[in-house]
Amino acid sequence: MNYATQTLASIVSNHYQTASLFEKFHLDFCCKGKQTLASACEQKGLDLSMVEQALEEIITGVKKQPLVFANMNAEQLIQYILTHHHFYIKQNLPQILTYLEKITMKHGDRFPNMQRVLTQFRELSFELLAHLEKEEKVLFPAIIAMEKGTKEMIPYLQIIRKMLTEHDDAGEMMEQIRILTLDYTTPENTCTTFQLTLMMLKDFESNLHKHVHLENNHLFPLTEKIVGEMADV
Repeated sequence: MNYATQTLASIVSNHYQTASLFEKFHLDFCCKGKQTLASACEQKGLDLSMVEQALEEIITGVKKQPLVFANMNAEQLIQYILTHHHFYIKQNLPQILTYLEKITMKHGDRFPNMQRVLTQFRELSFELLAHLEKEEKVLFPAIIAMEKGTKEMIPYLQIIRKMLTEHDDAGEMMEQIRILTLDYTTPENTCTTFQLTLMMLKDFESNLHKHVHLENNHLFPLTEKIVGEMADV
């Protein structure tokens, strides 16, 4: 199959298991999901045919039926996001912060970049938790109510634009952390906590990308569609 002209978002939407491959090549399918595969590969200096072959191997090798998020309604998407992403963030943020604090105390002199990682992740933690609260207390309940036919008096589209901006900010902060840690590479002669923390940061970025993808490329467009349909009634 020719994937070159397909967008990163559409490929992941139709074949969610390809997200890990895009993570490997640092192809941003969430905030830059509207890029075609060809354009993204050219920008990153990647061999398009090699990436297409890897995609084909993943897609044809999948045995079980993948989740098709395009077939979910807004309430189903929200429930999935809450269960697999919001819960994940709340569980992992405190632990990663604790580990980063230990690392900077023990290895800060040898690896000064880790202090910058800690500072960046603290800021990300503060911003993300505030972001989740706005979604869980205001936006998500209003979307579910609207889907069921109840008009909530909130500015949906303005809030969504704000959420999109905050998604971009979070993605940029994690990208800086990835750069500071040299793609989460564990230095030699460091403790197990150091290695574990970098593994957790890598997994955190991967989860965040999938999270943002679901909201940017599925939930929010669906919400805009529902808002439009209600306006026509």
